[in-house]
Amino acid sequence: MGGLSIWHWIIVLVVVLLVFGTKRLRNAGRDLGEAVKGFKDGMREPEKPAGQIGEERRSEEKAESERDRAQH
Repeated sequence: MGGLSIWHWIIVLVVVLLVFGTKRLRNAGRDLGEAVKGFKDGMREPEKPAGQIGEERRSEEKAESERDRAQH
């Protein structure tokens, strides 16, 4: 009574297909694959060191203040 045979898995698969339908399962599989691919791509991209991020923010703030002065 411990393990499930191949016939149990086939019955489970048929029930799942009847409940959800092939189109919904196909879309769920595609969405899951795209999510995994996006996660892997995000892990590969090099991150900027914290110092560079701070410098970018300072330069953006400086540009905004210069635009404000030019408008007034």
